[in-house]
Parts: sequence; structure tokens; C-alpha cells
Amino acid sequence: MARMRHALIGAGVIGAIALGTASVDYYEESLPSTMHPIFARSMVDFRSHELIFDRLYHRSPITNELVSRVVESDEVLQGGSMLKVTLKKGIRWHDNKRLTAGDLCFTVNAMLNDRTASTFAKPFREAIKSCVTEDRQTAIISFNKIYPFPRERVSFPIIPEHVFGGNTALAPDHSFATQPVGTGPMKGVRTRRVVTFDANPNEHVKPQIAQLKLSEGGDPFVQIRTIINAGVQGVIQVGPALRPEVAASDDVALKSYDLRSWWFLALNTDTPALRDKRVRKAIHLTLDRNELRELTIGVDPNDKNPPCEFISGPFIQSSPYYNRQVPLQENHDRERAKGLMKEAGATQTAGKWIINDRPITLRVGMNAPLDAEAKDLLAQLGNQLNAGGFDQQVFKISNDQWQNNIISGRAGGEYDAVIGKWAFGTVEDVNPLFHTREGSKGSLNIFNYSNPEVDKILTQWEDATTDTQARDAYHDLHALLAEELPYVFLWKLDTKSAWRMEIKNNTIAPYFYFTSFDSWRD
Repeated sequence: MARMRHALIGAGVIGAIALGTASVDYYEESLPSTMHPIFARSMVDFRSHELIFDRLYHRSPITNELVSRVVESDEVLQGGSMLKVTLKKGIRWHDNKRLTAGDLCFTVNAMLNDRTASTFAKPFREAIKSCVTEDRQTAIISFNKIYPFPRERVSFPIIPEHVFGGNTALAPDHSFATQPVGTGPMKGVRTRRVVTFDANPNEHVKPQIAQLKLSEGGDPFVQIRTIINAGVQGVIQVGPALRPEVAASDDVALKSYDLRSWWFLALNTDTPALRDKRVRKAIHLTLDRNELRELTIGVDPNDKNPPCEFISGPFIQSSPYYNRQVPLQENHDRERAKGLMKEAGATQTAGKWIINDRPITLRVGMNAPLDAEAKDLLAQLGNQLNAGGFDQQVFKISNDQWQNNIISGRAGGEYDAVIGKWAFGTVEDVNPLFHTREGSKGSLNIFNYSNPEVDKILTQWEDATTDTQARDAYHDLHALLAEELPYVFLWKLDTKSAWRMEIKNNTIAPYFYFTSFDSWRD
């Protein structure tokens, strides 16, 4: 049974705040890699940081309107090249210091500092020129270009200047990475096995749950049995195969989580055989997506509303950037694939493709946590490649390896293809995925793909001053990538969470998840 307690947590909060049970436990796919938001790398990181920090702006999960908990007022200046922001008074950091415009500008300057080695900061570096304080609560953010909607470009979490002594060259191994100080509804501490979040009422947030505990989930089946038996109260991700069991429980509810994500097979265009577009297209035609999702996700081929929808490019179908003129490839077409391979000069021996007197053997890796959502996808995709004449070796890649080696573009000599998933927040910016790596550009370009025509379109999107111009540029990008195929695009998979019924009013925000956590209660 839930018990009520009253607590005063955090100075500056007047009166007692009614809190629920002493602890609400939930399973994540892993522990966060860091509690420092400027060094966030994974979705677990983003979800955890949303409890501790306030972003300058975020989208309401109810209305999708761009809003802020910390901004009192703002003004777009010079047509969108500057944004004047006045912060609310009375908001305090978890250590009782006041939030000021100095903290806002410190955060911006830390991200702009080249010695802050942060992939998270790179898109903000590309967008923002500077930040200066006008008074204690007001700052002016200047941009590198005119943005029609500049608030969308500053959805970063604010960090405290005083904790770092004003030093904007941030390091990932600072104690802040395990014991952060924020202004969000919860104060968090990470240990080796668990992350504990304790309520921290503030001028602008009044959490109603006293404590959260995040643990690494492990076996998905065990997670579901544990939540049904009330061993935990939440499971962040429930794979399609386990959803019927959750749906059958009277004590647990499935909750939709819009991760705005899509799955892909990235191809290494530096691999000799894969430099030829015809070979990449043959692989695209070799894969049978219908069979893959049936065998790995458990999708009924007759289901009119499957949890998995196919895509033909780097956007989900509900995105305004999705180009519906590009056809979907749902089933394999191995005869066309065979014709393309022969055009590329390949021959078959014992059913295996040989090109330039060398057999094609593809080393295919997959981000290991994805196995919980699409069981045996790596093996099944390998089987399909094998059936199409492509010899292959398959490898599971740990999340740490994925973050450190794959996303950084350092795995070109190790893999010929990798299976992964991208997710997007406020801005659907795919430029870091496909732009040539140069300076701060192409920061997420897995195999360092480079195409001047693609770069030109990406620049057109960056320079767009209207929604129509941005949409037209990304429609062109979608069509070009579907032709060039540095990625084989797979699908968007619906994401579901499970929470016990005693957790009430738990609105889940797209991508960031806990944005509205102060309204959750038990």
C-alpha cells in the first residue's frame, strides 16, 4: 500500500509538500553512462537528465507547443539572429544557490569551448555564436544565422556556473558526472548498481513522488515478470513480443513512448565491394523487411496496424520531412539484386558472390541493446544476406563500444555494416549523420560517408529561412539517399513502456520521457 509522508526538501520551498511512497523503482536498458548532461550519449542519459535538469525550452507532451519552466519572458531580435531571455526569479539549484542568467551564459560558453569534448554540444556550437548577460536574470543569445524559430535551437539543459568555478572547459570525469546539481524536480546520485533520484521541490516544480530508483533491467522476460509481481513499478521499454502479457494484467498498463526513432543498416562505403552503388542496392533488394519484422518483432503479417512501419529514408512517416514519393521496399527482389551484382562485375561460385576475384564477406555488427526490441535481428538479417549470396560474419556491439567507436566513426576497419537506431528530439536534424566529417560537421557519420551532392543539400537545409525551404531540402535528401544507399533504411518501431496502475498521471514526453514528471503521483 502507498503511504503518504510530508517533507521539506530544498531550501526556498515554503510549506510541506505531500509525497507518495518512499521509493518507486523502474528498469532501464542500462545505467546512464554519465549524469553530466553536456556529455550525454544515450537515450538512458537523456531520460535520466530530464529528471535533474531544466532545459531552457522544451515541447509540451500534451500540446506540442514550445514552452519553458524557467523562462519568464523572451523576445526574438533582429529577425531571428538573436534571442533575449529573462529567467524566472526564485528558482534555486539543488545546493540552494539561485539560478541566474550567468548560469545560462556559462552553459552556452561551456558548449562553445573547443576544449569541452562533447558530441552533445556540437549542434549547439553550429547554431549559437555567443551569450551575454544583460542583468542578473536576462541574457541575449546570438546565433550564427537567422533562424525562423530560434527557440527550437536552445533546448539544452542549464548547468550551474558556481560548481565549475566559472571554468568553461568541461571534463567528463568531473565529480558532477556522478553527483550532479540541477534545478529539476529530482536530485540524483549514481552508484555502480543504481541511480537514486530524490524529490527536490522548487519555485517552479513540485514533484509528488518522493524517490525514484533506476536499475539496469537485464533479461526482458524477467523485467515483465517482476513488474507484474510488483517487484518494480516501471519498465521503460517493452518489446512487442512481451506486450500481450502486460496487456493481460489488470495491475500494469502499457504506455506509448514516442521515441521518434528509426532503424537502419549503415553500409561502409570504404569497403571495396560496397563502394559500388549497385552492390549496395543489391543488398537493399536482398533484405525482406516483412519477414524480418515477423521473425524478430513478432508482427502478424495480416495486422492492419502493426507496431512497426517501414520507411524509405531517414525520417519517420509522420515527419514533414518524409518524402512519400520514394517507394518502400517491403519484400526482397533477389532477381533484380542478382542482375545488379552481375552489372557490377560479380560472379557466383557455390551460391556466393565474388568480385574482383575476391569473395564478398560482410562483417555485420549490431548495437546489442536492440536485441531486446527485435530478438535475433542480427542473426536473421545475416541469414537473409547469406541466402542472397553474401557471405557474412555477425557481431554484437556493446553499448559502450557503440558510443565510443561506432558513432565516432572509428570502426571503418572493423565492420562493413552495422545495425542501429537513431532517435530525434525537438529538431529533426540528420546533418550530423550524413555530412562529410569536417570540423564540427558529420559528428555522427558512422562510416565517414562523403558525397558532395549530399553535403550541398544539407547546407540548403541549414540555410533555410522558411519551413517550406527546409522541407524541400530534406525531401531532396530523402530521395538522394534512397538512391545512393549509404544506409539501408528499415523501419520505425513503436516504443511502449509498462507502469503499474498505482502510478498516476504519468504523462510520457516524446524522446525525453520525464519532462512532465512533477505531475506524476502514486
